[in-house]
Amino acid sequence: MSLQDLRKKIDEVDDALAALFEKRLDISTEIAAYKQQNNIPVFDPSRERQKLYDLSLKTGKGREAYITAFYSTLFDASRAEQERILNTACPLIGKIENAVQNSNKVFPERAVVACQGTEGAYSQLASEKLFTLPNIMYFNSFEGVFSAVNNGMCEYGVLPLENSTAGSINKVYDLMMLYPFSIVRSVRLKIDHCLLSKNKTELSAIKEVYSHEQAIAQCSDFIKSHGWEVKICENTAVSAKIVAESERNDIAALSSSNCAALYGLSRIADSVQDKGNNYTRFICISKDLAIYPGADKTSLMLTIPHKPGSLHHILSRLNIHGINLIKLESRPIPDRDFEFMFYFDLETPIYSPAIIQALRELNDFCDDFHYLGSYSEIL
Repeated sequence: MSLQDLRKKIDEVDDALAALFEKRLDISTEIAAYKQQNNIPVFDPSRERQKLYDLSLKTGKGREAYITAFYSTLFDASRAEQERILNTACPLIGKIENAVQNSNKVFPERAVVACQGTEGAYSQLASEKLFTLPNIMYFNSFEGVFSAVNNGMCEYGVLPLENSTAGSINKVYDLMMLYPFSIVRSVRLKIDHCLLSKNKTELSAIKEVYSHEQAIAQCSDFIKSHGWEVKICENTAVSAKIVAESERNDIAALSSSNCAALYGLSRIADSVQDKGNNYTRFICISKDLAIYPGADKTSLMLTIPHKPGSLHHILSRLNIHGINLIKLESRPIPDRDFEFMFYFDLETPIYSPAIIQALRELNDFCDDFHYLGSYSEIL
């Protein structure tokens, strides 16, 4: 039998499957109506578990995993269809629609903004890229930024979230679980680290390098090549300030070039990061939800049942609705053994019916669900 003949057989089976799938969805809509009339939840985990077990017994040996994966996806599609038909009221969707309608049509030019660090920090540069005239208040820690926004001291907070070289900033992700906030915009900032010292110290005379742990990680090859001792600081600008105020001439800071002029230091080496394409992504947060025009990214935090296939169900729903997942991060939940909070970045306009339906479904499916906001990103 030729390949074309075999493919014809496959096509015939696929046609039959498509017709049966359509018939199954029609029955699912009838089930949805019955559940709505009798106040029965759409999701019935015991029924699905038993079905998967029964089906696995009916398939060939060694193919049980295939049939389980196939029907798990089929069940997800059926539930999505039922939830679409029911279209029950969802407070989250109402909140999003209200934010879209009532938020200002232009992102503010001036605002009181919280940043971690001191004058010259990269968070300051990100703030100046986000706002035309930001009134910046500096705090010693990332938690200080969250707290300032939460208690109304500052309208917005700007926080680094991830770096293209050193990866995610876990402290910020962990604090996200502790404070209520909304992401209203994000920005990607090109990061060029310079080695700064007093009195144009020679490289050979340097013994210690000061900087934030992320900057140290981004310049690790450069540091190792000279065998310098590393001193971790709370911020790159703080490290420049420490060097400027020190009486020692054998120390240097990894910081931005504008800190050289700001603190009277000499640039003894430029762009010393390991990779030239070095970017940090900053988020701008507010206490209240606001969705400005052009919002094409959505961020979520959620916890799911601690069992096999739970994350697959989430990803399956996103796939069903054609939503692009651009970031997935997990962080352990404090005081809850082997449980994780998952952070999702989705790339799709919030004005799309697909994302609205997906949020409706995920909100009902997860143990804990936190909508962090929809926003646009400045490049």
